[in-house]
Amino acid sequence: MQNVNKIVLAYSGGLDTSAIIPWLKENYNCEVVAFAADVGQGDEELEGLHEKALASGASECHIVDLKEEFVRDYIYPTLTTGAVYEGEYLLGTSMARPVIAKAQVEVARKVGADALSHGCTGKGNDQVRFESAFAALAPDLTVIAPWREWDMVSREDLLAYLAERDIPTTASATKIYSRDANAWHISHEGGELEDPWQEPSKQVWTMTVDPEDAPDTPERVTLTFNEGQLTHVNNEPLSPYQALVKLNTVAGAHGVGRIDIVENRLVGMKSRGCYETPGGTVLMKAYKALETMVLDKAALKYREQLGLEFAHVMYDGRWFTALNDALLAGAASFAQKVTGEIVVKLYKGQATVTQRRSPNSLYSEDFATFGADDVYDQKHAEGFIRLFSLSSRIDALKKQQ
Repeated sequence: MQNVNKIVLAYSGGLDTSAIIPWLKENYNCEVVAFAADVGQGDEELEGLHEKALASGASECHIVDLKEEFVRDYIYPTLTTGAVYEGEYLLGTSMARPVIAKAQVEVARKVGADALSHGCTGKGNDQVRFESAFAALAPDLTVIAPWREWDMVSREDLLAYLAERDIPTTASATKIYSRDANAWHISHEGGELEDPWQEPSKQVWTMTVDPEDAPDTPERVTLTFNEGQLTHVNNEPLSPYQALVKLNTVAGAHGVGRIDIVENRLVGMKSRGCYETPGGTVLMKAYKALETMVLDKAALKYREQLGLEFAHVMYDGRWFTALNDALLAGAASFAQKVTGEIVVKLYKGQATVTQRRSPNSLYSEDFATFGADDVYDQKHAEGFIRLFSLSSRIDALKKQQ
């Protein structure tokens, strides 16, 4: 064991981190400071967290409100890249990790800690995301990952460990799902979801209404953007976090934002997860619809390529890198044109863009009309097509010879 005096642990109050606090104290003979990030996961998860941490043996518990920073500085910039991992996943878990890791390092500096710890398993992506952030922000601090060191392998082991030490916990051996929630989404893994042939039961979903039970009347929501930033929802000015909360409520009531995927983890294995991202789904649809109005073909193509690359940068935990900065700078340059209004219809699990307008729009009804016009001479298309296809024509003539 390395010689450390004070460790700041990323603490959730769940079974894993409740056991980690006494384990660290016993095995490293050190002081443990609990750190919890409020990224919009809800009051239920944060209630009583301070008392629980102290009861587990922590000397202090710091609960840091990161909600606005998370949405403003991590979600919105990611939105401007159009990043979607493997075609469906809106990166909810991935986006929260850099802001949490950054705040954990700040707490460690504040309390004079010489080590950081987390409760990530050796199978998942989060260990890479946290430790890559620690390496970039605090390479001098020791990182301790108990799941890679201790010999406990199950929930039963952890419960027995806490029981032996008379440390209270609300966890039980019958927990079905592993969940991770924040302002952007909630993820669900485990239970019947470990069998990809098994359809998710109704008890999996917690953030959205079953689309089959959603209202029979559609609802329309208007989103107003200024240079890539969402500023109003239904003409009401809202902060980034407030706007997302409102969209989550409105879209969740219509069953919008559910996906069920098998994804490629960074560590090499596949995993099956169900994700609910109601407000994020509406935001992404609206943003992309506005982009199609204001970016020309070449610009939109490049932005799409940028988004594909950024999805992997975010998923793989490479936020604090030069590549991340370059990609975000590119997306920000495109976002300067993304100003306007979008109307999205919500109905039975679907979010459909129905209206769009922008002062920067490149769409011209005068040019695009199927009716008579006096601004476009269709005869000009012939020369364009002959030049555009010239290389194909030359190739075919060569083959004929």
